[in-house]
Order: sequence, then C-alpha cells, then structure tokens
Amino acid sequence: MDTNLYLQQKRAHLEEALGSFLASDNSTIFTAMRYAVFSGGKRIRPLLLLTSGEHFGLDEEILLPYACAIELIHNYSLVHDDLPSMDNDDTRRGLPTCHKKFGEAVAILTGDGLLSLAFEILFTAPWPPGGPRLKEEICQQIALAVGPAGLIAGQWLDLSFHPEETDLAAYHHLAQKKTAGLIRVSVVSGARLAGASPDKITALETYGTNLGLAWQLRDDLEDIFQDECSTTCFRPNLARVLGPQKARKQINRQLEQAVEALKKADINCSPLEYFVHQLEFKAEKEKS
Repeated sequence: MDTNLYLQQKRAHLEEALGSFLASDNSTIFTAMRYAVFSGGKRIRPLLLLTSGEHFGLDEEILLPYACAIELIHNYSLVHDDLPSMDNDDTRRGLPTCHKKFGEAVAILTGDGLLSLAFEILFTAPWPPGGPRLKEEICQQIALAVGPAGLIAGQWLDLSFHPEETDLAAYHHLAQKKTAGLIRVSVVSGARLAGASPDKITALETYGTNLGLAWQLRDDLEDIFQDECSTTCFRPNLARVLGPQKARKQINRQLEQAVEALKKADINCSPLEYFVHQLEFKAEKEKS
C-alpha cells in the first residue's frame, strides 16, 4: 500500500463529504461554519477513524459520516477555543480566527452549529454490521469524550491551570481530556464500527491515548519557539516545564508506546504507523 496516496484519497473523500454536509444554505452561520472547517485542517481524527475501520474490513461508505462528525466536533472546539474568553487567538492556520472574521456572537453560534450538526450526522449515519445497539454505544462514547467529563473538562483545566504548575501528572490529565480523548475515540470508533475484537480495541485505545499525548506535547513544543509565547506565557505548557530536550524525548517515548501497542496486538496498519512517524520527524526537526 502507498500510504501517502491512500491518505490523499481519503482526504479528498472527506472534503467532498464535509462539503455536502455543510452545503445547506448561504446563511451567515453556514458560511462561518464552512470557513471554520475548510481553513486548512489536517483531518487527522477522521483519517484515524477511516483508517482503523477499513483496516478491520468496513466499507468507507459506512465510515464517512462518522468521520465527518468527528471532524465537525474538532472544529467546533477550535472555534470556541479561539474566542476572547478562552485562548483569545487572532489567527489559526494562517487565517483570521472565526470571531475575527465574523464577530464573537457569530463564532459562538458557529461552534454550536458544528457540534449540533455533528450529532445530527451521527444519529442519521448508517448502522454498522453490529446493528443499532453498537451504533448507540459508539455515539455515546463520542459524546462522553467531548462532553463535560472529557474535552470540555480539558478546556476548563486549560483555563484554570496555574502557570507555575510543575506536576507532570496534572499536565497529562489535562492533555488526556483536551486532546488525547478525541484522538483515542476517533481511532477506536472506526475499529468498533467494523467489529474489531476486544483485544484490538484495547490496543487501539493505548495507541490513541499515546498518540494524543504526543500530539499535545508537540504543540506545546512548537509554542515555546514562537516569539509571542514568552517564558511568562500564562497558558499551561508541559514542554516549557520539561525543557525542549526532555520534551522531545517524552514525545518519542509516547510514540514508541503507541507503536508497541499495535505490534503486541498484531495490528499491521501502515497509515496508523504513518501518523506516529510524522510526529517523530517533526520532533527531530525541532532539534536544529
């Protein structure tokens, strides 16, 4: 399998499907929703869902709506994260953030719209081979991962975190809630939709958690090299606590655990390993 070609094709199919779900009308809210979604995202989470589902034999046609819902949820979280009351960011992916482009009120409603549409898509998505009960369980797990005990809890921890905090367990708890949870549920949901066995699901949970923790730490590492993020930056940043060298080692350690989980469960899936290697490469580049 040519992994790059495979992922390129999957991205193209995702873009087409997302465009279809967001083509309802040209109202201000839908225009802002399209702006938020089609602003250069990597589509990592939906690709993880598609990859794991297809690896265990399920057709893309069934998986695509679930993958699109995951991507809408992710973008909702970014729109709200960027708000003045949250991270107060002016740009994302090199473009004005949603509230800078459309105003704060529209940005709030845009995030609400993306989240609501995501669950509309989930509830109308086709049944997997395991039937309606399995679909219900997967929708519930996604809701838990992004709800007040998951992603939203992570966002609150991010806002309330003391800038002088040095407890590594506290940082990992924050990252598990805010970042790793959605990545984990993405890769696990694809496999569950396809009927993967419990041991494979457990391995993918370990893979997803470690990949998500590495992803967040990579973002932290990039942040400390940005000019506007000084040593007094108020945002919680584990890479600043560890220092760049230790942060790179920790990233690689998490990624090694992700790959090891796949190997132990005999999951030979090149695209899943590809995401690990991408993070390893970026961590190495930052040594210069």
